[in-house]
Amino acid sequence: MVTAITIDDDEYAVELFCEYLEILQVKVLGKGYNGKEAVELYEKFKPDIVFLDLLMPDYDGIYALENIRKANPDAFVVVITAVVDQGRRDKIIELKPNHVIQKPFDPEQIVAVVNEIK
Repeated sequence: MVTAITIDDDEYAVELFCEYLEILQVKVLGKGYNGKEAVELYEKFKPDIVFLDLLMPDYDGIYALENIRKANPDAFVVVITAVVDQGRRDKIIELKPNHVIQKPFDPEQIVAVVNEIK
């Protein structure tokens, strides 16, 4: 079974997204609400996929992506975000997430990502 962690500062969005992942038979190992929690959850669980929001208060998705890449350059990270300014876009490209999905997303995009891991 594919495993994942989901990180977004919107707790309702995390719950909804996790329910969808369960339908896709993805085991959600952890839920986080900022970039620091993302790194901690990644190091604790080593999931197959990290679903990561970019814009979060305190520690953002860039912080998380940088530190997850330091822990494991081959980690499978999917950035899910509504807004990406040029500065963040350049940093994201440098950190090479496996996918960047724009919010609101088509659920079929998540299916495709999960199928890529399977």
